Amino acid sequence: MSFPSFPSVSSLQGPSASHPLSPYGWDDAWAAEFAPYAEQGLLPGRVVRVDRGQCDVVTPSGTLRADTAFVVPRDPMRIVCTGDWVAVDPDGDPQFVRTLLPRRTAFVRSTSSQRSEGQVLATNVDHIVICLSLAVEFDLGRVERFLALAMSSSSGAALLRDGGPAGDGVAEPIVVLTKADLVPDAATLSYFVQDIEGVAPGVQVLTVSSATGEGIDVFSAVVSGGTSVLLGASGAGKSTLANTLLGRDVMEVQAARDVDGKGRHTTTTRNLLVLPSGGVLIDTPGLRGVGLWDAETGVGQVFSEIEELAEQCRFHDCAHETEPGCAVLAAIEDGSLHERRLDSFRKLLRENQRIAAKTDARMRSEMLRDWKRKGAEGRFAMEAKRGRVR
Repeated sequence: MSFPSFPSVSSLQGPSASHPLSPYGWDDAWAAEFAPYAEQGLLPGRVVRVDRGQCDVVTPSGTLRADTAFVVPRDPMRIVCTGDWVAVDPDGDPQFVRTLLPRRTAFVRSTSSQRSEGQVLATNVDHIVICLSLAVEFDLGRVERFLALAMSSSSGAALLRDGGPAGDGVAEPIVVLTKADLVPDAATLSYFVQDIEGVAPGVQVLTVSSATGEGIDVFSAVVSGGTSVLLGASGAGKSTLANTLLGRDVMEVQAARDVDGKGRHTTTTRNLLVLPSGGVLIDTPGLRGVGLWDAETGVGQVFSEIEELAEQCRFHDCAHETEPGCAVLAAIEDGSLHERRLDSFRKLLRENQRIAAKTDARMRSEMLRDWKRKGAEGRFAMEAKRGRVR
């Protein structure tokens, strides 16, 4: 993959519209964040790809390869990620990412390990595009998971170098139904859209076909402002959609298996691409698992109708199981609320609470170890001062 080279600029403080990095999302707010590092002679840049402890960073002087080891490599929440804005030393050999600028948003899922850690998939995004293939049956519970994480995207921006403040924005979720050409009947297609709208209150749902171009102009207009990340399972058509928006084959693609419509994980890294119609796109590998991470706010928004009903329950701590005067159970009885929604709501809440409890326990353990280490260092220093250390 190749990136454009920019001419060197003597000043990084000019208007953002004329800045060489403006196609990548540079604006006056980023310029203000970067000002202290500009005074140190560092270059601003946006990470367009990360692999094997190094990253490609596009800067005003061109694209360079930088090592990420300088930025707290042991914490998964602080590892340099595609979409990050960073400061790099232009004269270093090798060149290093010196610091991360505060993230505005971050899409974070829990890792598959047992260490109760989060994994950042993309940062500083304005749109989180959840891609679903019309070639396979929808998993509505999985869609709800994606939406809960998307609507909690501001909380994932909190952890930077010294535990900096959380971002002040939330990325907008969008659901895109790909391969619409496989459903030629308009009435059937509208039913699929209604199914997704039923689990995605207030979320825009679009249908597109990279094969025929259907809906591409509408989707292109939506993502033309800001940064968008494509998320979904392998075979959902993310890379094909990215190539269609770019107008050329940049991302490698393979046909999905006929037997189950699943893809083959052709995309192996997260790549940031500038769209010709404006905006920035991050393509990602297919996701098998989508574990929740600090998603309580998002769960509440995805299941807003249940939260609203709960306010009408007789008891403020109603568990919506057997309690008298439960408005949620009454809604299930009269058919205005589907029981699957309540089951999914309970499941996601329990999972998020379990992850939160494990995370708190890990943080307490790390703080205790740090306290013991500092105490030992203090005792050693005191003994050395008194001349008792041999």
